[in-house]
Amino acid sequence: MNPNKALWEKGDFTKIAESMRESGAALVSQLGVTKGLKVLDLGCGDGTTAIPAAKLGAHVLGVDIASNLVEAGNRRAKAEGLANCEFREGDAVQLDGLEDQRFDLVVSIFGAMFAPKPLDVAREMVRVTRPGGKIVMGNWIPGDPTLVAQILKISSAYTPPPPEGFISPMLWGVESHVIERFTSAGVAKEDISFARDTFNFEISGSPAEFLARFRNYYGPTMNAFEAAEKNGKAAELQQELEELFNRENKSGSSDATLIPATFLKVTVVRR
Repeated sequence: MNPNKALWEKGDFTKIAESMRESGAALVSQLGVTKGLKVLDLGCGDGTTAIPAAKLGAHVLGVDIASNLVEAGNRRAKAEGLANCEFREGDAVQLDGLEDQRFDLVVSIFGAMFAPKPLDVAREMVRVTRPGGKIVMGNWIPGDPTLVAQILKISSAYTPPPPEGFISPMLWGVESHVIERFTSAGVAKEDISFARDTFNFEISGSPAEFLARFRNYYGPTMNAFEAAEKNGKAAELQQELEELFNRENKSGSSDATLIPATFLKVTVVRR
């Protein structure tokens, strides 16, 4: 099996995505989505940004490598009565079956950044975007002190080194790498812009409860704990993550969790 597919089907990302709904909708509200707009949401999960875009009247196709998340997205769209929102399985590296210049807007919020072969990912996103359309990515930033970058950093310290040739997904959070990838796909440098933005994770439970979701349902954290347990370091990993989640909780209560995380928002105009 594709290792990327195995990673994201390993747990159940919907348990994390439940904490991302409000920020997903808020981000989509800034994208100028209008009725009839053709939108591709790449690495869509169960629809954190696809569902809000469809509610604004866009025709949305969500594509994700994990079949369980595609099924969950289609269930959500059906429950919401959104006939204009469809989810299907696919790989950001090669968008089979999607014709050139099909979409007005291509969105990928913490999705396509995790696909291997980033040059191919950039090329495919550009290929399926019509002239005059836009690509918007949300990418975690390496070394950033906020939640997700630190979860991934801490987890990586407990897992075996990646295979030779592995390209870190976090490089999508570095402007120079983003520019290199999109210019290689034919985009002019001046058509690529960047902004720092914030995504909030919010649940009614405690930070410890939220961490338990990552330990039990988030592929990278699950892998880190499995490796740590083999090395007798699971308690150490748990403590590091507990300190992180408690430190980053801005809810003002030990029984609620509100954790802001900084990301790099990338906007590409297709000429």
